[in-house]
Amino acid sequence: MSPKQIPMSAVDRAWLRMDSPQNPMMICGVWTLERPLSMSRFRHTLEERFLCFDRFRQRVIDTGDRAYWQDDPLFDLDNHLHRIALPGKADKAELQKLVSDMNSTSLDFRQPLWQMHYIDNYGDGGALLIRIHHCIADGISLVRVMLSLTDKTPEPRLGKVARKRRSKHRQRLTVQNFLHRAVDSAEAATNQAKLFIQSVREEPNYPLKLATTASGVALDLLKLGLAPVEPKTGLKERLSGRKQVAWAEPLDLAEVKACAKALGGTINDALLCTVTLALQRHFKAHRETIPECGIRVAVPFNLRPLDQPIETLGNRFGLVLVTLPVEIRDPLMCFRQVQENMNRLKRSYQAQVTYSLLDIFGRGPDVIERRALDLLSNKASAVLTNVPGPREPLYLAGSKVTQPMFWVPQSGSIGIGMSILSYAGTVQFGITVDKAIHADPDAVMSYFRESFEALSHAALAGRHDAIERKAS
Repeated sequence: MSPKQIPMSAVDRAWLRMDSPQNPMMICGVWTLERPLSMSRFRHTLEERFLCFDRFRQRVIDTGDRAYWQDDPLFDLDNHLHRIALPGKADKAELQKLVSDMNSTSLDFRQPLWQMHYIDNYGDGGALLIRIHHCIADGISLVRVMLSLTDKTPEPRLGKVARKRRSKHRQRLTVQNFLHRAVDSAEAATNQAKLFIQSVREEPNYPLKLATTASGVALDLLKLGLAPVEPKTGLKERLSGRKQVAWAEPLDLAEVKACAKALGGTINDALLCTVTLALQRHFKAHRETIPECGIRVAVPFNLRPLDQPIETLGNRFGLVLVTLPVEIRDPLMCFRQVQENMNRLKRSYQAQVTYSLLDIFGRGPDVIERRALDLLSNKASAVLTNVPGPREPLYLAGSKVTQPMFWVPQSGSIGIGMSILSYAGTVQFGITVDKAIHADPDAVMSYFRESFEALSHAALAGRHDAIERKAS
């Protein structure tokens, strides 16, 4: 008797079919650890908290016109969990090279679509490299799943792992338990990146409520279709499929909050402005003409309420096109323009429109999805994600996570992915760039810090001047 096949949702199938040699559809993460990991304890954690989700034991069956999830009869954790080591006295550059290589390598579609590599010999501890296909779930869901593997103390209580698969009822309870805890760990989310983690409207209902929002949806669909193609810059090149990855030393979240408060905006506004100014520095360093109309980035917009546990995974998000005013050199003026652009998007239905388009594409022929994807990807230069993390440091199998980082895949002709993640009072920033694009990832990381320092200095100087004017 063959294993039962469960139909894949149309949206998940759309992400499955986006996979290409130039852009493998993987969400890739790397966690650096304070001390070496106990592999037996980590395996126990995965069996107890990760494999309780059926998706991580299932492979994809693609018949051409339909796609299904099916239990892998040959599933073995050893096919997905690997232990490797960096050579010699490995530093950050060596780890970035390894992550770049793995981020360029597709997953094996004959098995469940995820891999983890524990990396020995990095600093005084190690690192964990995680790759999960986008068709399994979106970034917000997977961050929450990965958070459920961690604990707030080095010595948590782990239950014994049953030899046989646990019952469906007990499995659901386990999923709820760990995801509720993951949400608790990420409670700072509600104050950090509202555009990316909250619904455009309260309790969105899909398919779209066309009876009440038809005019707004139609207008945003028209705007999306008529949006001009991105200006030709060095950020838009024919892709090679080889990725280069880098991440910056973290910013202090308290400093980012102070900067945002001084400017009368959100943390999200401040970080987007920092990214804008960093890309401006990139253009200047390459003596490249800066587009007068700015550039656009595609931003995932979560459409799943964060206060509800996820018993099933899948993708529940849309995309919005955010204009970054790279042509505005003054940091304060740049911030005001970013803030205005964001406020305009918050009132739009663009996220629901793109979610519904993915649903339609996933149901139709592959050739239609490819053409639509090419059309949409020509309207953005990069993908930018902003995901909130826990306020306190976490422990993975007893080892403190010192710096978490992740990247979502880019689709179509987009070759740059930028990621922002808050964690334990810090803000992490990372980038992945196709090798064919003339951008030095490490240089962009330094531009990010320099740009934040410039924005923060301007913001605090402006507040000081305002206080003096008020006092006089």
